[in-house]
Amino acid sequence: MAEPNRLQLLESVLESVSIGAIVLDSAQRIVLWNKWMVRHSGWDQHQAVGSNLFELFPELRGLRVEAAVRQVLDNNFASLLSPTLNKAPLPLFSNPAAQARGERMQQAINVTPVDVPGEARYCLIQLHDVSMAAAREKLLREQTELLRTQTFSDGLTGVANRRYFDMAIDKELRRAKRNGAFLSLLMIDIDYFKPYNDHYGHQQGDDCLIRVSAAMASMLQRSTDVLARYGGEEFAMILPDTDASQALQMAQAIRMRIIGQQIPHEYAGGDLKQITVSIGIATLTPEYPMESGSLIGAADHALYAAKRLGRNRAIAQPPGLE
Repeated sequence: MAEPNRLQLLESVLESVSIGAIVLDSAQRIVLWNKWMVRHSGWDQHQAVGSNLFELFPELRGLRVEAAVRQVLDNNFASLLSPTLNKAPLPLFSNPAAQARGERMQQAINVTPVDVPGEARYCLIQLHDVSMAAAREKLLREQTELLRTQTFSDGLTGVANRRYFDMAIDKELRRAKRNGAFLSLLMIDIDYFKPYNDHYGHQQGDDCLIRVSAAMASMLQRSTDVLARYGGEEFAMILPDTDASQALQMAQAIRMRIIGQQIPHEYAGGDLKQITVSIGIATLTPEYPMESGSLIGAADHALYAAKRLGRNRAIAQPPGLE
């Protein structure tokens, strides 16, 4: 069998590969433009070959591609352009439909020197279509975020769940102790919720929980504040850098906000025939450091006191008492 013409074989391989190949001379003129580039750029070989790459694509000037080409031609230094930082520098399109939408192909670009004996240095630019990989990565990020949200969010109300609360209270307690700062915890319970649920039905009970939690969540003004559904009709609010007086003000504002929702409750045990909340407050101070269990226990103790005293009120546990 006759030995194949190596140059013809090389050209055939170059035209068949599923990557873009551009070769530039020392003046940055295009001397090779393979069929992949024709297919995805819209420029024929006779239009591209002989043109200066940066005159053919003036939008590349000043971008990382131009700097990489200069490094190759001037310093014989290869570059790999990250698709994360250089998503779609060349106007390449996967198909005519994508081009009509203006949806560029995302590209990974490798710029390398090519030395030909007896001639000036050339620059080879290889382009890979990484659109599918980028799309999979984006989907994976979205799925990860969804999983994180589902893991740490209450499925009914959308606020943080007990699992997130347990993590957050430990983290904020450690931070408060480290910085000698205040940390307040509010335990919030919907008054007479069981008779509400029994008489109005579970669907309306769920709607009540959603409305109450949304009203409380709207009052959080700092990214470090946390509202969590602690269990059933009980919620917990973590307020970093908040002393006992400030926490009591917040609790009273929450109580009035819930009254303002005017959710009727004909079966409430008190005089006010609508949904109200009782709130227990405990505060970690630099003088009285506590562990998370003690802080939660102190807030619960204050909540029980608010219940015993007639509900629809906020009670603060004095610092140092658990």
